[in-house]
Amino acid sequence: MRSIAEELAAWAVELRPTTQDLELAQRSLLDTVAVTIAARNEPIVDMVSGLSDSLRWAAIGHALDFDDLHMESTAHVSVVCVSAALAAGGDARSYLGGAGVMARLGTALGWSHYSAGWHTTAAAGAPAAAVSAGLALGLDPYQIATAMALAIPAAGGIQRAFGTDAKPLQVGFATDAGLRAARLAAAGASSDPRAVDSWLELVHGDSSAVDTGGPAIPGGLAIKAFPCCYALQRPIDALSKLARQNQVNPAEITRIVIKTPKATVSPLIHHRPSTGLQAKFSIEYAVAAAVLDDYQGFASFTDESAQRDEARRIEELVELQLEDGGDWLLAGEFHAEIYVGQNVLRTQQRFPPGSPQRPLTHSQLIRKVRDCLVGTDLDPETIDWSNAAEILRQYLLIPSTPKQLQDNQTK
Repeated sequence: MRSIAEELAAWAVELRPTTQDLELAQRSLLDTVAVTIAARNEPIVDMVSGLSDSLRWAAIGHALDFDDLHMESTAHVSVVCVSAALAAGGDARSYLGGAGVMARLGTALGWSHYSAGWHTTAAAGAPAAAVSAGLALGLDPYQIATAMALAIPAAGGIQRAFGTDAKPLQVGFATDAGLRAARLAAAGASSDPRAVDSWLELVHGDSSAVDTGGPAIPGGLAIKAFPCCYALQRPIDALSKLARQNQVNPAEITRIVIKTPKATVSPLIHHRPSTGLQAKFSIEYAVAAAVLDDYQGFASFTDESAQRDEARRIEELVELQLEDGGDWLLAGEFHAEIYVGQNVLRTQQRFPPGSPQRPLTHSQLIRKVRDCLVGTDLDPETIDWSNAAEILRQYLLIPSTPKQLQDNQTK
């Protein structure tokens, strides 16, 4: 019987993308390149200066938490697999092979893995990056399976990192480990592909859930409308619309009640955030931003915005009523009530914009991309797999002398 790694590697090598698969790959490339370039002035760019392209691109691409998500696995697939494919000289097929493996391994890890506090993006990302890189390097199925096994030591990451630089960095570590593993396999390094089976068992995954049927990326991918955790997409969209439609004066709000399954707030570990990074993982702050800001974009998630007195006041008014159960970030429905004087305004939402059930239109995606590319001369319509790597190198390049590298490493 073939190991899981051998089965997935054979699937990836034999993959013949459909038109729909290739359209998804182009959308994912465009979104990932855009959110990566949008982070070009973030502190993390200096932190990873001088390191490999795969690590830098994945870490920077995840820094704003604006990259896409595979809902069934709760994994940020594209920031890993686009970065690995481009760094190895790959194309859409290289991306799709790794992305399909990541979605399937992440689904096999299951919600219990994520809800226990693991970071599925890093866990499933390392072996998936090995697949994208292996395809780009022209490895055969057994070499790719070997590369997946070689990447297993990096298949980890925890949610306690959320709200700190460690979150995007551990995504970068996993991506870089996959690329290194593929290169080692190409050089003849050996490993037992059954290491992937053993790893999956050790972290309590379900090997029977690995299914190579269906499209390249089963379930599709969710594109974020707001630059924060996916668990906040629903609350922000629902509450901002409610506040705008009813012309709510935030100063007159006396109480806000949030009703949602416990699962949907699993990664929201910061209740009184003091930084923009922490605010990206705070339900209370998301509520405040939804009612205070006309548009919940990059400006809503700065340190200054998180520290606003009016935001602090709104946070104190938020009352969470969490229902038992739920097995993903969009479990059940999101319900909210805003109390304004004697009036109670109510809203609910099942799927947020950008989810596979409510996909962004092409024009909405291009608007997001243009917002991310402000300050550049890039045309979203011209970015493709042939030029994306050079674009990232151009906009994320920081000339570094040996002394500057040493200074960065000691900061």
